[in-house]
Amino acid sequence: MNPFIPLSIPNFIGNELKYVTDAVQAGWVSTGGAYITKFEQVVSEYLHSAGAVACQSGTAGIHTGLMVMGVTSEDAVLVPTLTFIAAVNPVMYVNAEPIFMDCDDSLCMDPVKLKLFCEEECDFRNGQLISKNSGRHIKAIIVVHVFGNMADMESIMAVAAMYNLLVLEDATEALGTYYSSGKFKGKYAGTIGDLGVYSFNGNKIITTGGGGMLVSDNLKYLQHARHLTTQAKSDELYYTHDEIGYNYRMTNLQAALGVAQLEQLEHFIQIKTENFKQYQNSLAQDGIHLLTYRDNIRSNHWFYALDTAGLCLDRDSLIAYLASKGIQTRPVWGLIHEQKPYNNKEVYKIEKAKVFWQKVINIPCSTSLTKSDIEYVTNVLKQINRDE
Repeated sequence: MNPFIPLSIPNFIGNELKYVTDAVQAGWVSTGGAYITKFEQVVSEYLHSAGAVACQSGTAGIHTGLMVMGVTSEDAVLVPTLTFIAAVNPVMYVNAEPIFMDCDDSLCMDPVKLKLFCEEECDFRNGQLISKNSGRHIKAIIVVHVFGNMADMESIMAVAAMYNLLVLEDATEALGTYYSSGKFKGKYAGTIGDLGVYSFNGNKIITTGGGGMLVSDNLKYLQHARHLTTQAKSDELYYTHDEIGYNYRMTNLQAALGVAQLEQLEHFIQIKTENFKQYQNSLAQDGIHLLTYRDNIRSNHWFYALDTAGLCLDRDSLIAYLASKGIQTRPVWGLIHEQKPYNNKEVYKIEKAKVFWQKVINIPCSTSLTKSDIEYVTNVLKQINRDE
């Protein structure tokens, strides 16, 4: 009987039960409590940011981030098409318009096409970048660091500076990834733009079950984010509210789990890095390749992306075959500009994203994977070509 090897599951090997039990025994289980403050503090210290605001999810964080940056229904936002749809939906929450960009070989936003779009498809008037197609003010860029890789932030930030664009980094997949050289050496994913967002969903490198975090060096953004995520109360005693707020605060139980998980983060990154290398070295012997990470970063190696071009089965047949062997995999997300809610939105030269969508799948990458688990997966993959 084949084993079952899941794609990505959480790993609780530290103080999770201790801290959660402490929160329960103290009676602080909702959106107040010391662990929320503690989690914000330790995340901010780890990332060397000015501060952090805990929230319910990465999606809530992006929504809040767009609001505090002042993105409104008059604006447009440059977004990637190759990402999870939660990175883009918040643009619609604030009634702005997304404009879809292609990816480069890192799977992240292509800065060359980004610059060309600004030059060819926009006018820069009175300090504002205006779309020739819609006439909207393009106010911001959402950059997603895909699978723990890092976008080319040097080039993207240069374009942003040239055209007065705000940058929101969706680092929901890249907690712990940082530049190891270059202009931003030592800077973590999520700390280079105006605001960064992280996710602690169950499949992320650390989890709170559900949850997210905003970080920034802009104290006004942080203050406003905390205000909005706690129902915008200007007077907590008399329940006075000065703007529309949201029930986006993380719970103390989630934060207790997060504090314990963050203690394990560097250990988890080490495990994921070693497992990636085992996959890579074993598969390369048979001409099968994983997509690599940028040379100038220390990646958290969150998800492993297999290039199916080296295998004799097409993507969907491969997914089904691996499932029959007890190996859970998934394709890359469907391109967002092709999804029904977005199929009439502006796009710009989407080419490479279509190629990656057709040929990339994610393979098991949990931090609880054993060496024998990886050996089993690689043997099944290598046997596919040998059987042909």
